[in-house]
Amino acid sequence: MPTQVNHAADAKFDGGLRAFFEYRSLGVPEATAGKMGAHVIRGAAGEGAKPEWHVHELDFQFVYVLKGWVEFEYEDIGFVRLEAGSTVFQPPLICHREVRHSDDVEMLEVTSPAEFVTRVVPAPV
Repeated sequence: MPTQVNHAADAKFDGGLRAFFEYRSLGVPEATAGKMGAHVIRGAAGEGAKPEWHVHELDFQFVYVLKGWVEFEYEDIGFVRLEAGSTVFQPPLICHREVRHSDDVEMLEVTSPAEFVTRVVPAPV
């Protein structure tokens, strides 16, 4: 497994799971043969959240807010606002949705595996 170095000056953001976010891969999927993923997520200019209940089919998901804020709603704990320095571990298959975010939001997300299925689901009762 080769050492991976990724510089902000060379950063390229592109589309990904959600159209209202842009994603910067940090090279972790390539270094781990897809076992892990890590990327920086930021709000896409001119786009707001599109709250939609969903689940991710994965083993591990951790988010660290680097800048700005983001609001989520979870089936088990309800509404939470995460600000710079806040973290959330999202258990596998937890039903949740992103409600809104600041224009300057940036988050680090780590997942296992790197690629996973996301399914839209009905709102929890």
